[in-house]
Amino acid sequence: MTRYRRYFEPFLGGGAVFFHLQPKNAVLGDLNAELINCYKMVKEQPEELIALLKKYRSTEKHFYQTREINPSKLPPLERASRFIYLNKTCYNGLYRVNSNGMFNVPFGRYQHPSICDAAAIRAASLALKSAQLKISSFEKTAATARRGDFIYFDPPYVPLSRTASFTNYTSDDFDEAAQIKLARLVRELDSLGCLVMVSNSDTEFVRELYSGFVIETARCNRAINSFAAGRGSITELVIRNY
Repeated sequence: MTRYRRYFEPFLGGGAVFFHLQPKNAVLGDLNAELINCYKMVKEQPEELIALLKKYRSTEKHFYQTREINPSKLPPLERASRFIYLNKTCYNGLYRVNSNGMFNVPFGRYQHPSICDAAAIRAASLALKSAQLKISSFEKTAATARRGDFIYFDPPYVPLSRTASFTNYTSDDFDEAAQIKLARLVRELDSLGCLVMVSNSDTEFVRELYSGFVIETARCNRAINSFAAGRGSITELVIRNY
């Protein structure tokens, strides 16, 4: 990886790239308020979070009772433990909300899900110690990026078919117009001298949006798709300007 000053990740999600690189100076953002709150609690109160997670039970009844709780009514630490519990015990670890912003993924029926991975929480807490965490749009998260900074964008992917809907990661859809807006921002950051990388679906639409950049393919496994052709090993794109 080329050397960089600061690291930005405006679609934080699982933060795989952040946790792999573990940069000392990072700005991490996402519109998912539950996700950012969870990371803040992992960062600030890992031991208290671990203690709460140990109280959860992996039963269908307990899952649905927990899912029905409105997270906005809970204190931050309990919101974070609920978020992790639902993610660990729901179907395929999928995160999806309805138009009201309520989590609506069904119970996963796992035999022995790892609800509380204490070692992972402690390691993540250390990695996040110097990171800035923001509930913000991708534009606002990257707004202070300057020459020499590295920005990684991992947006909701463009559907592989015309009939597939965009992922409801938050209650607002990330539609085609948003993809175009993101591509424009990437070009602006490129002109500022930033290092930029984007991951997305391998479609003609995405290839056209990022024409002129280095476009590479990667084989990835997908377990969830309404179309059989979209499951299993498929090609995704990695787009960069370096």
